[in-house]
Amino acid sequence: MSITEVRSEAATATPKTATVDLKFEIAVIPVSDVDRAKAFYGGLGWRLDADYDAGDGVFRVIQFTPPGSGCSVIFGRNVTAAAPGSAQGLYLVVSDIEAARDQLLSRGAKVSELFHGADGVYAGPDEPYLFGRIRVGGPHPERSSYRSFASFRDPDGNGWLLQEVTNRLPGRVAGDTTFSSSAELSAALWRAALAHGEHEKRNGGQHDANWPDWYAAYMVAEQAGAELPL
Repeated sequence: MSITEVRSEAATATPKTATVDLKFEIAVIPVSDVDRAKAFYGGLGWRLDADYDAGDGVFRVIQFTPPGSGCSVIFGRNVTAAAPGSAQGLYLVVSDIEAARDQLLSRGAKVSELFHGADGVYAGPDEPYLFGRIRVGGPHPERSSYRSFASFRDPDGNGWLLQEVTNRLPGRVAGDTTFSSSAELSAALWRAALAHGEHEKRNGGQHDANWPDWYAAYMVAEQAGAELPL
């Protein structure tokens, strides 16, 4: 059965009723040395969202968000009972896997060479990943979406995989931007307007006829945690 067939059956079986949004935003990773993990993920260029220490030497939680990600990771002291290093198969989806690998290498991560799966072979001696356990060197020959990978670990051995996706299956749009209320959208527009005013000042005070495009780029980047346009 193909992926498309599975998706079609799932869509048919899903009741056509309104549902409450369930936004997957946090993945917990177990670490043994909180400060070492903080230095590692900060060194990757991930955004530090929080470092809350209760001050009692017992509880501490740190949150990081990868660039452009809608999901964050948290770790700390007494955050999870899972064994340090036991989080595996954590996927980072990228549009250019070679550029992503080079960036991580430049920041000190020990990233594997690119690999892809042996088509139709799902058992083997290598570590599991989507599509199997056999790692064939190099990106997928057809450079198909979802089929090219690279992997790395944090200091505790928690396992991450880069996966290249350039053409998504229906139902997913890269860079989704959502607002939960009109007030939230209004606030985002006001922030964009203020930032755009500074943008026009930096460019000689001339009216920017393409302001809608600039607003859109600013609002998407702001929500994604990416670098804001100037």
